[in-house]
Amino acid sequence: MSTNFTPPPMPSYGPSPVPPPPPPRKNRTLLVAVAAAVVAAVVSAAVTAGVTGDDEAGPAPTVTVTETASVGGGDTPAAEEESAEEAPAASEDTDDGVHALDETVTYESDVEVSLSGFERTVSSEYAMPEKTPYARFTVKVRNSGTKTLDTTLLTVNCSYGKDGRSSESVFDSDTGLDGTPQTKLLAGRSINVPWGCELPKGEKLIQIEVAPDFDSETAIFTGPVT
Repeated sequence: MSTNFTPPPMPSYGPSPVPPPPPPRKNRTLLVAVAAAVVAAVVSAAVTAGVTGDDEAGPAPTVTVTETASVGGGDTPAAEEESAEEAPAASEDTDDGVHALDETVTYESDVEVSLSGFERTVSSEYAMPEKTPYARFTVKVRNSGTKTLDTTLLTVNCSYGKDGRSSESVFDSDTGLDGTPQTKLLAGRSINVPWGCELPKGEKLIQIEVAPDFDSETAIFTGPVT
């Protein structure tokens, strides 16, 4: 009789069951932080209410501190220096020295020159040039300075038309056109000098250049004479 014995197979029970996950732990740190924040807010409100005497605490002011460091590490430039750097440069004098017939020119010496009394007429047969259409006007020189002005050095030159034709001065002693004065002008005084410049009937535009003496720049007046 054989002694070999084969045991019967063991019954199958399947895979072991997976244990359930442990329950989540509460974040005590978060709860403590929230509770601390609530307590701090309550205490702050109570302190503010006690100081102001109101039931509700007002919002705290916001303070902003701004520090500006210079590029070179030095002190910040003063406001006046910044304004001077940002201010635009002063505009240059654009006066071209040309004035209307009714304007007054004032020199640095406080001498004033102006023109007035324009009229058109014809010179007499005894004038030079004779029987010539011309513009008559008065040159007024006022000496508001402190020194005597030598008006015997007064010069008046004219031209007419857009092409600047030379205009001859008219001299007629019978009508007071005697040229430059023969006296000097004291400080604080003025003088009226009658003058005439040739102006043909078909022309209206005239240019009159006046210098009160040799040391003064020439003032240029221009405009129409009707």
